[in-house]
Amino acid sequence: MSAYQFIDHTFDVVVVGAGGAGLRATFGLANSGLSTACITKVFPTRSHTVAAQGGISAALGNMGEDDWRWHMFDTVKGSDWLGDQDAIEFMCKEAPAAIIELEHYGLPFSRTEDGRIYQRPFGGMTTHYGKGTAQRTCAAADRTGHAMLHTLYQQALKNEAQFFIEYFAVDLIMENGECRGVVAIDMAEGTIHRFRAHKVILATGGYGRAYFSCTSAHTCTGDGGGMVLRAGLPLQDLEFVQFHPTGIYGAGCLITEGARGEGGILRNSKGEAFMERYAPSAKNLASRDVVSRAMTIEIREGRGVGAHQDHIFLHLEHLGAATLAERLPGISETAKIFAGVDVTKQPIPVLPTVHYNMGGIPANIHGEVVTIRNGVSDTVVPGLMAVGEAACVSVHGANRLGSNSLLDLVVFGREAARHCEETVKPGTRHRPLPADAGDLAVSRIDRFRNAKGSRKTAEIRLDMQRVMQNHAAVFRTGESLQEGVKKLDAVYDTFGDVSVADRGLVWNTDLIETLELDNLLGQALGTMNSAANREESRGAHAREDFKDRDDVKWMKHTLSWVDEKGDVKIDYRPVHLNTLTNDVEVVPPKARVY
Repeated sequence: MSAYQFIDHTFDVVVVGAGGAGLRATFGLANSGLSTACITKVFPTRSHTVAAQGGISAALGNMGEDDWRWHMFDTVKGSDWLGDQDAIEFMCKEAPAAIIELEHYGLPFSRTEDGRIYQRPFGGMTTHYGKGTAQRTCAAADRTGHAMLHTLYQQALKNEAQFFIEYFAVDLIMENGECRGVVAIDMAEGTIHRFRAHKVILATGGYGRAYFSCTSAHTCTGDGGGMVLRAGLPLQDLEFVQFHPTGIYGAGCLITEGARGEGGILRNSKGEAFMERYAPSAKNLASRDVVSRAMTIEIREGRGVGAHQDHIFLHLEHLGAATLAERLPGISETAKIFAGVDVTKQPIPVLPTVHYNMGGIPANIHGEVVTIRNGVSDTVVPGLMAVGEAACVSVHGANRLGSNSLLDLVVFGREAARHCEETVKPGTRHRPLPADAGDLAVSRIDRFRNAKGSRKTAEIRLDMQRVMQNHAAVFRTGESLQEGVKKLDAVYDTFGDVSVADRGLVWNTDLIETLELDNLLGQALGTMNSAANREESRGAHAREDFKDRDDVKWMKHTLSWVDEKGDVKIDYRPVHLNTLTNDVEVVPPKARVY
């Protein structure tokens, strides 16, 4: 190990990841006077939040009556009753203030004629507890995430946060169950850095690239989740993977739900607007799990479109060129590039594709990571926090409503910064790091860098992605999941035979992709095993052999630990059915409601 020299840094707080959640936390921390580092493997404005299109939800009431209680009801119902109601109440209540704050920071929202923030309808968003349709999603055309990233990055720079750009976080530094910092590689220089901090905030995004077809960027490899598993901590609710109904057929690129919010219609080969059969009231704006399953059923029953009858058409042409240019310019461009379609004249070919991970690192409403210790299920892990898609607070439960993801990033990124401001005094002295600090990271770097097996990283990754796509899909059965567990175990075993050709450390993409694959494999194993274990249908987890939701046996969060051998251990946490206040009460119905 003597070949590896550490470059040491000390900060009050270190944030890993520079997407919406990471940047909101970073700028909030820097603004509070805490010395703050943000480690990111891509330039901040290239983070995956840039791909968020449709908008960010908040009960502002700019385009019709609205109330945060209705927003909370929709979110709890959308979560198929698995969301933690204290966290959901906190998010929905904080939403309006968080949006106005973004506006004041310079986010260029689209406007109504009287100058208010424009809001569009989105799936599952209602008024009067399900009786009407809410226009709740604040939008900057169809480039809301892009606008958010630039706004938050500018604010972070203004507040003099320190960025370590194109640094890859390898592993946490743990001491007696406490997080003391993180080890990262400077990819450009090939140097290894230890960051010591009072708090480490993981904002590393989801692990969509575990699947073959997804809307996720190639950078979405669940690096935070991988680090947490190697630290001996669990991940929560990994079985709940959201398929977005409208990924471009053959490419996987996202077509925002905002396209249906503006009036887009899904049609089958007979030209039928088939969603009326599956969700008579919400129709094309039903929640994503409902629409994805409806599309899959249409295709299964022979009403798909195209030469192979294996996809569906999304029609926007009836909206008119002016509306498309004003409200959906990015979609019009994406459809032209990736589907060769002029949306003013032709429908877009679409297919459900993996979009979002409801599961992640278990955390409370302050962003503190929690685990089970001595039988206590909400034990805080000292020094470690998680926000955004990497975390599972759980405001999304079994299924996330569209436009709640950007809200999740902003509200909990902001709250994590506020909590650190309350609990960390700027400049507080640090204890010396343990003698073995960083050894886990260095041993993994050395092992993979010198791996001389017979299988390339890309081959193993493709095997994993195909198993996940085929066996943990929109519809699942016990048989397909058990087969998936066996196949994934076999893929994991071949990882011991991986080959890395580049022996250097400077810009070694072969090494970095292998480290990323290690992170993906752990979460893929957790997902497949958790899905096989949950014998019910709930939200995005649709079991054909257990078609009903079972609140008696399964109203609980799954916790999964994955060790270095690939073995998975499962336990549970209770769902928080308590609210923070007595302002609202949301009680699960006896039957599934779609």
